Amino acid sequence: MTEEVTVSKIIVDITMSLDGFVTGPNPGPDNGLGDGGEVLHRWAVDSRAPIDERVLEDSLTRTGAVVMGRGTFDVVDGPHGWSDDAGFGGRRDGRPLPHNFVVTHEQPASIRLVDDFTIVTDGLEAALRQAVDHAGDQDVTVMGGGDLCGQCIAQGLADEVIIHLAPVVLGRGTPLFFGGEPPAILEFVDAKPAPSATHLFYRRAAA
Repeated sequence: MTEEVTVSKIIVDITMSLDGFVTGPNPGPDNGLGDGGEVLHRWAVDSRAPIDERVLEDSLTRTGAVVMGRGTFDVVDGPHGWSDDAGFGGRRDGRPLPHNFVVTHEQPASIRLVDDFTIVTDGLEAALRQAVDHAGDQDVTVMGGGDLCGQCIAQGLADEVIIHLAPVVLGRGTPLFFGGEPPAILEFVDAKPAPSATHLFYRRAAA
């Protein structure tokens, strides 16, 4: 009998407002979700809806490596960001936190959580390759920011896309899609509605 080989999937997983923003205005290292942007993540932080908890747990269980952009790194590695016990999704049931690969043009001057991050300066695809190698039989989650996630979708690099659509209109902020990329065609897979977000699942359309 031939042993089945499991191949990691690349999954863009991000929360977005009804008007297409993934942060409020004025995001930065000390204001990661921008002004008023915390309301986007009520489904993951405050909700006790079974659907929200199940969606979050599924994401944490399947993720073996995380890819992020420099702006997101500056927030989570900043003084008010992640810790040894609170990284992607937090530490639950003693499970190890996934390793993080950062797409950036230049090395940061310093890294606070040096063991948790690998800096990749030769592009998104290189970061995804390293993350897939690291993830083993688990998946790679691309978590932010909006520009990096949008690139991943538009360039056809994501096998799946999960958008947590929050019932919020922010008016301004960081858009998920900046424009200028070729059109991306996705196939709808599922929708899981809950009071704090509707979880939308897509996969890359067959060529």
